Parts: sequence; structure tokens; C-alpha cells
Amino acid sequence: MTPAIEPILRVEDLRTYFNLRTGVLKAVDGVSFTVEPGKVLCIVGESGSGKSVTALSILRLVDAPGSIEGGRILYRDTDLLDLSEAQMTDRIRGDRIAMIFQDPMTSLNPSFTIGEQIAEGIIAHQRVGGDEARIKTVELLRLVGIPHAEERYHDYPHHFSGGMRQRVLIAAAIATEPDVLIADEPTTALDVTIQAQILRLLADLQRGLNSAMILITHDLGVVAAMADKVMVMYAGRVVEYADVETLFSNPQHPYTKGLLDSVLGLDAPADVELHSIPGLPPVPVNMPAGCSFRPRCSLALDVCAQSFPELREAEPGHEAACHAVDAGLARS
Repeated sequence: MTPAIEPILRVEDLRTYFNLRTGVLKAVDGVSFTVEPGKVLCIVGESGSGKSVTALSILRLVDAPGSIEGGRILYRDTDLLDLSEAQMTDRIRGDRIAMIFQDPMTSLNPSFTIGEQIAEGIIAHQRVGGDEARIKTVELLRLVGIPHAEERYHDYPHHFSGGMRQRVLIAAAIATEPDVLIADEPTTALDVTIQAQILRLLADLQRGLNSAMILITHDLGVVAAMADKVMVMYAGRVVEYADVETLFSNPQHPYTKGLLDSVLGLDAPADVELHSIPGLPPVPVNMPAGCSFRPRCSLALDVCAQSFPELREAEPGHEAACHAVDAGLARS
């Protein structure tokens, strides 16, 4: 029997809230998951489900009025919530855990060349001189597929297309060979051909580094191509968690089923009806008791209005938070 791989990142009962004048917005409310080296966890959900705030919380980049209210974020054996800001900057952010943001234009400083911006991180975390950092930066630019890397080192972000800017961000993220790579909707603003190239590049680099990857997306096609495990979020909570094959072949939560039913497969007949999830996702401010998906759910029970269901094992290695699943009403 192959020994179990020890998770490199373990998130336990993470709660990140925003204290607003209208009430408390529970953007992330009791989220738990693990990521192993060499594996990809995809976090899926509609806009506002808490995906990006989860990622920002891991790196403690949540700005006021938001704050992490509880839980643990364990990188190896270290709880990141116990570290000082200086320790996070020196030892974790951009070094052991790196993040690729979804908008490369706003993530790059227009006042500095792309080479200077990548080299800055190398100098800060690897304690090398400017010449060595420049040589490594050019190597990274070549690695991510930017032609004429030595010349492009001196170019500014506005000289690059969207796809090339995203490659620059990837080069900056992998410069220190991080243990965990977080990619937040890395292909959202790109056309389909460039999306495929970027995803292929990310997959190759992640395998080469044997790093863990957290990939945030709303695209189920990306999930099918990239994920080892999938975590489905809704209104700040995890509603389903399974390996990718199990999730696609045997979804349990009505929300997951709705997401899958809203996508046409390549083999779908021309006259097939495209289904959508009725209603809109809630804004998680002063949420009433009960399941947040209840107003949109065709399987809602009386108990769904009274308490939020716990995340339970529907089958080995497959968890869902749904009273209908617990009652055996969801299809298996």
C-alpha cells in the first residue's frame, strides 16, 4: 500500500469576517481543507462565494474592515496566524507560498520594468546580488515562454499583452520555487487559446516543482483538466469536497449538481436543454438560520430553514453539507 502523503498546507475552521455598517459579512465561515505536495486543489463557486477571500486569508492579505476571526492555517507545522507580519513577509509570502492574481495589469507596477519586479523578489528572498538576480530573472522569463527574454527584461508591463503579463506573474511566483502556489482565476481575462496555454504552463511548472497548487476558478472545464481534489463553496462555506472524478461522476450537493447541469458537454446533442440554477447567491451579511442555498434548492426540507447542515461523509473520501443528502433524498 502506498503511504499517505502528508499535507503541506492544512486549513482548519477558517473564519474571515468583514465588519460593515450593515452588519457582519461572513466571507469565509468555517472552511477546512488540506493540500498535498504535487497535488492540485480547485476551489469552485459563483462570484461572492468566498474563494478569493480564502486565498487571501492564507497569506494574511485581508484588508480592513476584514479580519481573520478564527481557525488555523498550518504550513507544515507552523500556524501562520501565530507569525508576526515581518515573519510572514520574510519567510512565507512570495517565498514558501506564492500567489498569482487574476488581473495581471493591476498586479504589476507600471513604473518598473518587469525584470526589475521579478528580480526584486529574488533579491529579497534568496539574498543574492543584483547581477545574479538578473540572470535568474532572464532564465525564468525563458522558462515561461517569453521570447527574447534578455531584451524584454527591460520592458514595462504596458509593452506586454494580457497573456504575456500573466506569464510574467507566473515567473515571479515560481522564482523562489514555492511549496504552495495559489492561482486566483489566472485565465479570466484571456481568450480561450491563451487560457489553454497558461493552464498547460501552470500544470507543467507545478509538476516540475512538485509544489501544491490551489487553483480558484468558476470554470468546470478547468477543474476537470487540472484538479486532483475539488472544494465547492457557497456563501462562504464548503458544501462539497471530493476528488475530481468522484465529484463529476457522483455529485451529492444540489448546488454542485446545478453547476454541472449548467454546462454542456462536448457530446451533448444540439437540442439539449441548458439548465440554470434559479435565483441569485445571497450576500452573506446577517444571514438567517438554516441552509443558505435553501431558497434556490428543489430538495429543501423543513429542517433546512432551521440549521445549516454539517459537512458529512456521503461516501468514503466524499463530503457534502446537505440535509437532503443526510436524509437519502439526493441521488447517489
